[in-house]
Amino acid sequence: MLAACSPGSGSTDKAETPSTVSTDVAAAGTVTLKFTDFWGGAEGEWIKQVIADFQKKYPNVTIDRTTEDWGQLNSTLNLQLQDDGGPDIATANNGWQSLGTLAKGGLVVNLDAYAKAYGWDKKVPTTIARQNQFSTDFKTMGSGSWFSTPMARTSLIGLYYNADKLKSLGINPPASLADLEAAAAKAKAAGEVPFEYGSLDSSTTVLLGVQALLADKKKLNDYIYDTPSVKAADVGMTEAITLVKKWADAGYYPKNYQGIDYQTAVANYVGGKGVFRWEYTGSLGLNAAQQGHYGYVQLPQASGSGTVGVGAAPGAMVVSAKSKHPDVAAAFLDYMMSAETGQAAVDRGLVPALSPDAKAPASSLSLTGESAAAAKLDSDDGYVPYFDWSSPTMLDTIGANLQLVLAGKMTPDKFTEAVDKDRDAFLAQQS
Repeated sequence: MLAACSPGSGSTDKAETPSTVSTDVAAAGTVTLKFTDFWGGAEGEWIKQVIADFQKKYPNVTIDRTTEDWGQLNSTLNLQLQDDGGPDIATANNGWQSLGTLAKGGLVVNLDAYAKAYGWDKKVPTTIARQNQFSTDFKTMGSGSWFSTPMARTSLIGLYYNADKLKSLGINPPASLADLEAAAAKAKAAGEVPFEYGSLDSSTTVLLGVQALLADKKKLNDYIYDTPSVKAADVGMTEAITLVKKWADAGYYPKNYQGIDYQTAVANYVGGKGVFRWEYTGSLGLNAAQQGHYGYVQLPQASGSGTVGVGAAPGAMVVSAKSKHPDVAAAFLDYMMSAETGQAAVDRGLVPALSPDAKAPASSLSLTGESAAAAKLDSDDGYVPYFDWSSPTMLDTIGANLQLVLAGKMTPDKFTEAVDKDRDAFLAQQS
């Protein structure tokens, strides 16, 4: 099993990047790479296409792909990478527990030399690059060396809207938080449920979506990457939880929202209940016809300082330290960040990244909005990682205490204090 990574005294020789690298894949001779991932469905079809396109570009390369269940891969990847017959390339999870453990253990290649050779520092927005970086003493996440790469796909938290309901209400899709609040009030007055939501299993998307509109981007990134001097009160947490509670008190959620679980809330929304929903892209499971009836917006920050949103690639791509062909493996990672792979994602209904010119079908209102959101976050360098990366227990902490706030059993200030207590306890363990 993957253990939580404690960033302490690591072996820096394991963390060194290769001294010489080559980007000439054709000159590598006949190469077979083993690749392990957890993608199925549309994601699985996407990666099949990416592999086929890469092999067509480089006929001397064969990529032998293995697919595993997400949980199985997450729990066994460190063992697989210790095996001489293990994968050359694999999908890991960002954060201390997965990527940090693999990097500190010397199981994956320090990719700095390849980042320089391929220009990743210029190609990848800084706020996405940080999600793949650790210091080589493994005391810091979010800066230092590249130990994984993203891909030309992303997953975001943003606001979905029922286009048919907005039209019937005479409301334009919101372009700001103020617009959203006005639209919610109008929807409520018309007898609609403004936000389809259920808190039974502590869904936090509404909280994290709102926080991204209120927090300073740099401070929020620094908090999540465990900068001790930045506190939860500095990153819009109190304001965000206050607004989420305000909406509850105003009756903007379903009457019995505290008894609705996540899957039921999703089904309710896709089934026509509620006007808006804060959600992860791709999680509504909209079919081609439904995509024309639901839109998506990435609202700008309330301060007017650009667009900031929670988002990350759906996996961290790593190269095994045991790979005999790290140059070719790194070339494939670079290809996974290309415009071609971004367009291949859109063609399968997935949200592209690093691909500002990717074209979504006009009939797909939701995918058009999602693609535009990703392009805006790319151009604004506006990504913030998932808040629970700040500690292994943070997701449980914010979920449980969110329920207490909604039930009137905890104040927003106490909620923010609990967030800091969790993160500070984790930092104390690392010292």
